Amino acid sequence: PCPLHVFEPRYRLMIRRSMETGTKQFGMCISDSQNGFADYGCMLQIRNVHFLPDGRSVVDTIGGKRFKVLRRGMKDGYCTADIEYLEDVKVS
Repeated sequence: PCPLHVFEPRYRLMIRRSMETGTKQFGMCISDSQNGFADYGCMLQIRNVHFLPDGRSVVDTIGGKRFKVLRRGMKDGYCTADIEYLEDVKVS
């Protein structure tokens, strides 16, 4: 579980888009001072969003697939990336 308090306009837009497009997911990486964000991250599945009257929201997410960042980008103030999912090595 990864509960989030979303208040910055750029991330409010990102959450709204995730909900409106039906994907109900987005990727999250830790911050990196050289590249903006880390080379690896985790997809977060939105389970519920509680929109507050002032535009903020409380987002209930849960971690899903891990990914590697292939290319970084930007859209309307928030970071984007082309990714590839990571597969676990099966133990026999």
